[in-house]
Amino acid sequence: MMIEPATAEDLEEILALQKLAFASEAARYNDDTLPPLTQTLEEIRADFEKMVFLKASVDGRIVGSVRAYAKGDTCFIGRLVVHPDFQRRGIGTRLMEAVEERFRGVCRFELFTGHASAPALNLYAKLGYVEFRRKAMPTHTLVFLEKRVK
Repeated sequence: MMIEPATAEDLEEILALQKLAFASEAARYNDDTLPPLTQTLEEIRADFEKMVFLKASVDGRIVGSVRAYAKGDTCFIGRLVVHPDFQRRGIGTRLMEAVEERFRGVCRFELFTGHASAPALNLYAKLGYVEFRRKAMPTHTLVFLEKRVK
């Protein structure tokens, strides 16, 4: 497996992977309007202009992705996705470690996930992220997590 920066040419494949990976979240919360599922190619292209996108590839196929950006002393991490056929192989961990390495000058990392997303919550806890806030949404509750590094 190789982790490297994504290119603009990868965005269509990353968007398809994102929708596939978030299908389980839609089922978990009975909500097919989650932003990762409704994002358009134009919207992901706009994100690409403002964020760092990393991809995990196996035999030339993108099987994981994450995006992040720094604002002030915080790196905001979003949309960590791993293809369902490749989950539980350390790809999410490696992508998170790559983001943290890429933004090693910040004081903290922040991300969020759904309250019932046990695999994600377990991964983030294993990586040292702790909950600091919750926000109620119509179908679920967002759990905000942070990792302080300085």
